[in-house]
Amino acid sequence: MGLSFGSFDSVCSTAALVICPLLGPSGQGIEPNCYSRNVQIGSTLIFQPSTCFVHIVAILMTAIMIYHIRSKYTAVGRKEIVMFFWLYMAIELLAMFLDSGIIPTANVSYPWFTAVYTGLVAAAYCCLLINGFVGFQFAEDGTPFSLWFLRLSCLFIFGVSFLIAIATFNSFIGFSPTKTTALFIVYLIWPILCVTTYTLSQLVLVFRTLDDRWPLGDIIFGIAFYTIAQVLLFAFSVTICNAIQHYLDGLFFFTLCVLLSVMMVYKYWDSITREDLEFSVGSKAAVWEVKDPLLTGTVAADFEEDTTSNYHTGGTAASLVGGVSGAQYYYGGGAKGGAGAGGYSQGGYGGAQRGYPPTSDRY
Repeated sequence: MGLSFGSFDSVCSTAALVICPLLGPSGQGIEPNCYSRNVQIGSTLIFQPSTCFVHIVAILMTAIMIYHIRSKYTAVGRKEIVMFFWLYMAIELLAMFLDSGIIPTANVSYPWFTAVYTGLVAAAYCCLLINGFVGFQFAEDGTPFSLWFLRLSCLFIFGVSFLIAIATFNSFIGFSPTKTTALFIVYLIWPILCVTTYTLSQLVLVFRTLDDRWPLGDIIFGIAFYTIAQVLLFAFSVTICNAIQHYLDGLFFFTLCVLLSVMMVYKYWDSITREDLEFSVGSKAAVWEVKDPLLTGTVAADFEEDTTSNYHTGGTAASLVGGVSGAQYYYGGGAKGGAGAGGYSQGGYGGAQRGYPPTSDRY
């Protein structure tokens, strides 16, 4: 069966998407031709266990990336890009419950959670799209205008996508599980448009603004992972599933490759942003290079250390205690600080025996 615009019949027969149980004329959803094995834990049947493991890894990795982004206090577009990763974390968390069947497809809440998932996916791609233009400074990053424009745009896309999805699932305002053209555009076409626009904008940014060309590697790897994810899910999912005897399917590799592409988005953003150390309040200590000529060896050689006391012309090193050297004071030598003159001799204060530690002759 070939892919037809506006129809999920071919897509859902190949890939086990979360929206497929809610589509189709039968009312029972569209079942994929091959999907990974289920695992029973106690009395609970877990679907897509391998994919759920990738969801957990994605949540942990996203938390680490968010931490590192928030630690770069003065980086350009920090507040804008971190919103994309928060949305991706929410998507992975919700997908884990939907893919695994923890929220059963027969439950009345499943269409609503799936509609929220659809809206979050569309909003995340919208956030990525807008972040592609932050580097051009059409509006100064981090300002209320920039942040609220991003938030309201994502909220608008979320609302539209949510309404289209729930109307398609529940058959109202002219939508139905068999009339899926609008859902097809939101779920499949919109992400491709956003990724393409983001990639082109970043290529222009690198070539026209940056002197460094290494970020191109992050863009290439990110696009490669994203393309591989789409191909493995929509073209080779059944082939993979049959070859591995239902232990894995294309959804597992799709989720993994999307995670890698999101990590490349972080790596690219990190490579093109530099933190201003003058205004940084991070916990890491800055390494400063001292360039003051007064502290260099050539100038310091002009100044000699004063090792001669003003009270002794013989060149003996002076001490702050009694005007004599430390060796004279503690061992009873010198002109004025002998054992009988109050120095710390072996016998103690001025020849008296010391109290502690005791000498051998006191035992």
